[in-house]
Amino acid sequence: MTDLLAARAQMAMSLAFHIIFAVIGIAMPLLMVIAEGLWLRTREEVYLTLAKRWAKGTAIMFAVGAVSGTVLSFELGLLWPNFMAYAGPIIGMPFSLEGFAFFLEAIFLGLYLYGWDRIPKYAHWFAGVMVLLGGTLSGIFVVTANAWMNTPTGFSVVNGEVTNVDPIAAMLNPSSFSQTLHMTIAAFLTVGFAVAGIHAYFLRRDPNNLFHRRAFAIALSVGGVFALLQPISGDISAKKVAKYQPIKLAAMEAQWETERGAPLRIGGIPNEDTEETRYALEIPKALSFLAHSDFNAEIMGLKAVPREDRPPVAIVHFAFQIMVACGIVLIAAGVLGGWLAWKHKSLPTQRWYLRLITCCAPLGFIAIEAGWTVTEVGRQPWIIYNYMRTAEAVTPMPNLVVPFIGFTVLYIFLSIIVVILLRRQIFQSPRL
Repeated sequence: MTDLLAARAQMAMSLAFHIIFAVIGIAMPLLMVIAEGLWLRTREEVYLTLAKRWAKGTAIMFAVGAVSGTVLSFELGLLWPNFMAYAGPIIGMPFSLEGFAFFLEAIFLGLYLYGWDRIPKYAHWFAGVMVLLGGTLSGIFVVTANAWMNTPTGFSVVNGEVTNVDPIAAMLNPSSFSQTLHMTIAAFLTVGFAVAGIHAYFLRRDPNNLFHRRAFAIALSVGGVFALLQPISGDISAKKVAKYQPIKLAAMEAQWETERGAPLRIGGIPNEDTEETRYALEIPKALSFLAHSDFNAEIMGLKAVPREDRPPVAIVHFAFQIMVACGIVLIAAGVLGGWLAWKHKSLPTQRWYLRLITCCAPLGFIAIEAGWTVTEVGRQPWIIYNYMRTAEAVTPMPNLVVPFIGFTVLYIFLSIIVVILLRRQIFQSPRL
């Protein structure tokens, strides 16, 4: 295994592991805040029990996310020292602000966990809102830094040296809004359906359990609402990619030729040797319209750049297809649940629908992992788009296989701990 491949594999594994806990840290506080808010309004004990159980789950995920996030911060410096030397002065601000948001979340999570019956009820609920705000801001600041890697702005390069750094302009780069919006909505969508899937599973076994009925109603409502918002953010993101990273868009759609009125491909197997995509269902001119709101707009093809400047097309294309497919299923499940609730004037607890939502539980996480694969692999061979190649940023340190194995063992150990704690603290739910 080459040093570059080992570094990329280690970073990919760490990101894939950490993002699960980051997403839960962003969105889980919304569920506990809603549950406590309903308790304050109705005084039904089931909502208080829900808020406390979900708070314990949030704390567990926060702790593991803090560990994996610390590992990532070390890996940035150890595996990619040239990148940090180049980009550090430019994107140091969002990382610093992320640290502030992290401590904001940690402080108020402590108040929330240990403030029951110790602080006024509405002050306690406000602490939960601040946990939600801190987690959301933390995710936004990190994604802002990643967006800069896709559309770098806020600096000049003179004689090979970075000058005229404007950290605000770097944070507010062209991709910041679209990426942060898409990721934040994805987090709430993912956690809503994941939690709904868990409680749907228990409802199938115990249909009259009030605890699971209330939890299912809250989680499904959150997932359903954000499922309807996600296509809007996806459209905004796609248009930004089309404008600023046309080769990434070409890889996402396996578009080889530069053409006007380019088709949207569903499925298909791209062949990088023959430079063609077979077995795809093509919708004429749809890609041009979705990318530029013009059925005859020109779409750049992969053949427009040398092979060494293209991302791995098959990986990007398949990841994009997986992300979109998972998203469509979740949107359909949310809309169907809303229709069933409206038709029957009650919570949609038909066994077949509960089985469907149970199956949907992991789809959001799969979509997020696939989406980040599109974002990161689709930018290759650049780590900073059009400024620094990934090969130029990697550490010269040899024997990266050893830390790769070590971190893999650490992540397996943490995963086992999470499963054990969740089974003890969350899944052993009361009968109400």
